[in-house]
Amino acid sequence: MRVKNHILHLLLFAAIVAMLSACSASRFLDDGQYMLSSVDVKSDNDSVDASSLVQYVRQKPNSKWFSLVKFPLFIYSLSGRDTTKWINRTIRGMGEAPVVFDTLLADRSANDLLMALHNMGYMHSRVSLDTKTRGKRLKAIYTLHPGEPYRIGNVNLKIDDDALSAVIMPDDITLHPGDILSVASLDRERRRVTSMLTSMGYYRFHRDFIRFDADTVAGSNDVDLTMHVMLYKASAAAQEQPHPQYYIDTVRVVPAGESSRVNLREGVLSDNIALRSHMPFSSADLTATYNNLARLSAVKYTNVKFREHPDTFLLDADVMIDTSRPSTISFQPEGTNTAGDLGAAAVVTYQNRNLFRGSEVFSLEARAAFEAITGLEGYQNHNYEEYGIEARILFPRLVAPIVKKRVKRNSRASSELSLAYNLQNRPEFHRRLLSAAWRYRWQTASGKTSWRIDVADLNYIRMPWISDTFKHDYIDSLSSRNAILKYNYEDLFILKIGASYLRSVRNHSFRLNLETAGNILQAASSFLDVRRNDNGQRTLFGIAFAQYAKFDFDYACHIPIDASNTLALHAAFGIACPYGNSKILPFEKRYFSGGANSLRGWGVRDVGPGAYSSTDGRIDFITHTGDMKLDLSAELRTKIFWKFSAAVFVDAGNIWTLRNYPDQPGGQFRFNTFYKQLAASYGLGLRLNLDYFVVRFDAGMKAVNPVYTNSREHFPIIHPHFSRDIAWHFAVGLPF
Repeated sequence: MRVKNHILHLLLFAAIVAMLSACSASRFLDDGQYMLSSVDVKSDNDSVDASSLVQYVRQKPNSKWFSLVKFPLFIYSLSGRDTTKWINRTIRGMGEAPVVFDTLLADRSANDLLMALHNMGYMHSRVSLDTKTRGKRLKAIYTLHPGEPYRIGNVNLKIDDDALSAVIMPDDITLHPGDILSVASLDRERRRVTSMLTSMGYYRFHRDFIRFDADTVAGSNDVDLTMHVMLYKASAAAQEQPHPQYYIDTVRVVPAGESSRVNLREGVLSDNIALRSHMPFSSADLTATYNNLARLSAVKYTNVKFREHPDTFLLDADVMIDTSRPSTISFQPEGTNTAGDLGAAAVVTYQNRNLFRGSEVFSLEARAAFEAITGLEGYQNHNYEEYGIEARILFPRLVAPIVKKRVKRNSRASSELSLAYNLQNRPEFHRRLLSAAWRYRWQTASGKTSWRIDVADLNYIRMPWISDTFKHDYIDSLSSRNAILKYNYEDLFILKIGASYLRSVRNHSFRLNLETAGNILQAASSFLDVRRNDNGQRTLFGIAFAQYAKFDFDYACHIPIDASNTLALHAAFGIACPYGNSKILPFEKRYFSGGANSLRGWGVRDVGPGAYSSTDGRIDFITHTGDMKLDLSAELRTKIFWKFSAAVFVDAGNIWTLRNYPDQPGGQFRFNTFYKQLAASYGLGLRLNLDYFVVRFDAGMKAVNPVYTNSREHFPIIHPHFSRDIAWHFAVGLPF
């Protein structure tokens, strides 16, 4: 009942704001003027998607926050008429003036909609405009009457140039009988033929040399088409002649901008410049040259200029390259607050974008952090220290000994070698991590699809010291021994291989990731008959190694509602299974939930697994982890003013274990109970877009808490407790 009252109050408030803004804004209108309250575009034929044509309407109503309330208009309506007063100017600048219905713009919108229908093949279409007024408000309704579209009948080909007749094949034409005859389909065919010919040396060919002749068929909506490829004319007064085929004579690399020289190896330039001397000019090779050079971090700017030899069909290509400064150093300070424990960190990064004169990117990053930990008893030191260093080399090419040079040249792959060392000293333990990795990355020319292959990723985790207090309380004591804790505080090897796939198309992104660890070491140790340790695990140099398989799926989409509002949806699923040499996943590979990018009604690692409830805050970061994760989020984002935007969101999900661990009761995944253990939260967010990055502040409230069984605490959305159920998050970047 209380939730219903909250919703009713919210709707009532929105209605009052909308009513007040409309009424107050009417005083800014002159006699005979109407405020445009809404615009609707509809069609009497389901074959035309009217919503896709809203973009042709030239006048839109005032923007709404969350597609609900015209709050910017309400702000504007608070100002007075006297614009000489600064307060009125300031309020108007923060708000949005009422949109006054313009009959001229409405007529132009109807004409634009009609032209769009004609371009889509609906030549018998018409558009009607109706208006409905209520007081000083007006609703504009554009109704589309498409009628029957024209369709393609027979398709013929007429080529005046004999040489091109052997190149342009009738079977390759993408226009087919029965298809709707649209301007877009004709332009698409023009672009295809033009691209094909310019990639075969026809440097001077362009789309205007292709003309379509249409002949209607009596008694039907069929149109016979003839694609006419005309002869070449250098100018309007010139004589027609066959299209000339151009060849590249010389290819030169010249410095551009302020660079005195292009500091790249000849072999690197040769591999990335696709244009070749004594070969036909190719627009595809020109595009490949731009794309290849743009991938090189050492290259700042590229421009290719062609010079024609007089009275010949030869071209000289000047590839102008401007290179970036090779070395940079950056410093980034950080402030931390972990459950009230204050700390500071600093990161210093050195980067060289042209290490071996091949645009290899070498980076060296050093990080130091300090945090004063409070609330610990029985420990000598109450401070946390961390020091880390990481070196990376990114080769903008495929580095592989057995791959042919031709394959390497045509590949858009890059190779990466990394080496890192991390030192952590906590009051409870000291931890060291040494890692090394070799991986490949690919990306398509469009940039929409990418792959990553982790050939080898080795991590050596060493625990040189654990305090006696921590050992007694959690590891060695028979009464409180925790298997998950014990496993994650032992020395360990992790040797993994993996692959990931990312596809981004328009407003959708789709990611898959798969990795396995320990299989190579397991096979080698079995072949060599390596002895097992006391826990029954095979070892490498006396140290156990992890063995598991892990799969992750992530999907996000952004659905534009209007110019000011977007609905963002996100779904993620992950599962990891230890097997063979491991009964428990390493801590680094386990899932957690809660925080700024997950269930925002909880803090980081405050949720799950399942219905598990922690009893010791000192080890929550270990026990609130699992082998499976499900995340679901929906977020309605709206622009407020200037660079500020806001969001309302709903999150749901949890983590689970695949096995029934005694130290995590209620955490195992079961098909008949998991849906009852889904946690949920809702909240509001404020975002500041600083162009280079987004600063985000979110406040999340618990809606469903799986820890509790009684309805009062299980559903805090009905019985909210502010201090218990709210979580605040400050982050950089959007959650998805």
